[in-house]
Amino acid sequence: MAAVFLHAFSYLSSLNEFGKWFIVFILMVFLAVLFLQSGLDKVTDRKGNLDWLTGHFGQSPLKNQVPLLLTVIAVTEILCGVLGLASAVLMLFVDLVGFPLPFLTCALAALNLVMLFFGQRIAKDYPGAAGIVPYFLVALAGMVLTIGYV
Repeated sequence: MAAVFLHAFSYLSSLNEFGKWFIVFILMVFLAVLFLQSGLDKVTDRKGNLDWLTGHFGQSPLKNQVPLLLTVIAVTEILCGVLGLASAVLMLFVDLVGFPLPFLTCALAALNLVMLFFGQRIAKDYPGAAGIVPYFLVALAGMVLTIGYV
């Protein structure tokens, strides 16, 4: 699987500038949608999320930290979504080469996903943890794609 993933990136150098721009642009839109929806849901339905997470982590070492961890995750998800949205909007008007916003968006997305993955593993929700892996790979791929923007 990793070989296929790396092979796909070998073609990146042959894409024209618009193709590279569009890949980064659509990635920023994707991350904005993903993290704004998730983070805002944690704010607007805090009680529902807190009830579910309290039960989910009831037998884990994190059981007494659920309200704090929910706040941390919500804040970092919203921040990541805002950075993704800002990156996408700015890309429509200015050249972001040399400006690290897309890379920082992907790095914060990866950090968010590692925190979520950690929580799922601690809660022994292995299928839930496995479901995070594809998103994490997208964030890592985004870091590779946007490193040229830094």
